Order: sequence, then structure tokens, then C-alpha cells
Amino acid sequence: MKVIAAYLLAVLGGNAAPSAADLKGILSSVGAEADDDSITLLLSEVKGKDITEVIAAGREKLASVPAGGGGAVAVAAAPSGGAAAPAAAEAKKEEKVEEKEESDDDMGFSLFD
Repeated sequence: MKVIAAYLLAVLGGNAAPSAADLKGILSSVGAEADDDSITLLLSEVKGKDITEVIAAGREKLASVPAGGGGAVAVAAAPSGGAAAPAAAEAKKEEKVEEKEESDDDMGFSLFD
């Protein structure tokens, strides 16, 4: 994410085609380390593309991602009484199961597919 942010800062600053050195300079100015592989990947993916079109395509992809959170609504909508208590207890058990933490480097998306 920091490499993408550095790229966007460079573009917003007027550099239509930032180089790897430009991105490394931006990242080092704030004390962040630059990963050469990430920079190379990003630059190869956006080479020759208009950044506004890339952002627009990304927004379209994100619009189809479900926001989640529907399970709690179903439990809350259940009528109060004896039948709702077991359902609520089961929902609490499911919530206690911890999911494996994933790296947020790409947040499950590949760059500009």
C-alpha cells in the first residue's frame, strides 16, 4: 500500500510517470523502506496506463465486494423467547473462533487485474 501511495503522491505532484527512484525518494523522505519487488511490480502494472482509468476500474471491482455483517442482523431480528437463546449462544460460539490473520500487503486483491 505504501508503494501505491507514493506513486499516487508523485502523480498528484505532477510527475505523470514516476520512476523507481522517485518512489524510493518519497518513501525514504518519511522513513519508510522501499521494497524493490513491489515497486517493480507496480510500475510494470501501470506502465502506459492513465491512473484515473486504473482507479475507476478498481472502484468498479470494489463495488461488487460484499460488505458483510448480515449474520448479526439475523440474530437480532429473531423474536425473544426460548428459541432465540440457543441461536444466540451458537452465534457467540462461532464468533469466538478466531480466523487466521492474513497479510494485508495486497488485501486479497492482485494489482490491477
